[in-house]
Amino acid sequence: MEVKTKKRVEFVDITREVENAVAKTKSGIVCIFTKHTTTGIKVMESETGLMRDYERALANVLPKPPYEHDRSHCGDGNADAHLKALFLPSSECIPVENGKPALGTWQRVFFVEMDGPKARQITIKVLEG
Repeated sequence: MEVKTKKRVEFVDITREVENAVAKTKSGIVCIFTKHTTTGIKVMESETGLMRDYERALANVLPKPPYEHDRSHCGDGNADAHLKALFLPSSECIPVENGKPALGTWQRVFFVEMDGPKARQITIKVLEG
């Protein structure tokens, strides 16, 4: 599936897409994977303040310049995005029960962009069993 981000750093709730992917599955596992090195997939609470706190914490840990990657790799200036994405998993696997992802009360599935805005690709695979 494609996700089009609108900001440099953005949390996109993809829970509904995951729910649609598993709707016909009684039991199994769903795996969600991002195909990009400056993004991540994260199960977390959907709370705006928490997302801003995460973004601020990463900015404090990894200030923007200077980075070797920015001097040597096409001049795209996104080394900080690559480094921030190291703190995020590139995939999440979630149990499926009765056609629904077995998420906790406050859990949602997010695609996390660190180098937007861009059109991005995510793979959602359902394993029945």
